[in-house]
Amino acid sequence: MALRCLQGHTLVAKVNHDKLLHMSSMQPIAPKASLTEQVTTMIRAAIVAGEMAPGQHYSAIGISEKLGVSRTPVREALQLLEKEGIVTVAKNRGVRVNQISLEDIVEVFQLRLAIEPPAAARGVMNATDDDRARLAQLHLQLLQVGQTGDGRATLEADREFHLYLLGLANNKKLDGVVGELRNLVLAHGQTTIPYARSSQELAGDREEIMAAILAQDAPAAATAVREHVMRTAQMLIRSICSRTEGMEAQPFLDRLNDLIS
Repeated sequence: MALRCLQGHTLVAKVNHDKLLHMSSMQPIAPKASLTEQVTTMIRAAIVAGEMAPGQHYSAIGISEKLGVSRTPVREALQLLEKEGIVTVAKNRGVRVNQISLEDIVEVFQLRLAIEPPAAARGVMNATDDDRARLAQLHLQLLQVGQTGDGRATLEADREFHLYLLGLANNKKLDGVVGELRNLVLAHGQTTIPYARSSQELAGDREEIMAAILAQDAPAAATAVREHVMRTAQMLIRSICSRTEGMEAQPFLDRLNDLIS
């Protein structure tokens, strides 16, 4: 009986191993920077793109072959993603992409609403002329990528802009927490693109934040970031509920302010 179960799991892993060969998000790794970081980024991109589906098992060996690297950086990348709650590594069954519930999404945004606005305000206070120039450059890149209609690239540009701003608060623990919170939602494909807004609309939803940064107005930056995160949460919740029969959005929307009211 145990042997039949193992054979069944092996067959599932082989089927999904074949699927890995056709994933456009995973390309052979170039020998630069940290292999583990690059592998982590590639796997996360495949999950965001829906090429690695929730609930499915994938072979770590297949991933290493697809990326053209040894098993070590793949194993390390999967451990990092498991720590973030994105995947589960199961012995003899490979790696499974985890499901994320609407309850999880609400809790993620509750935390983001509590910590990102004050961090943005501190970042604006700490920003140098070079930092403001870099943020203006990142904002322009975000707008340009948004115009291409490439949702995944727009989300990545959006992430880079926000993490740079919040990183100016000079709190490495916060950097890690915010990065994991954003990754947890994005890595499960739970984004507002394309269901609630286009990549162009997402990219354009930063004007007030950028204006506050350039004006060196910390309170305005906190308000703009809070409103931006709240809009994103509301759009995402409404989008998911509209596509889920019998699920009402309002009870989830009412809880977004629980940690800051």
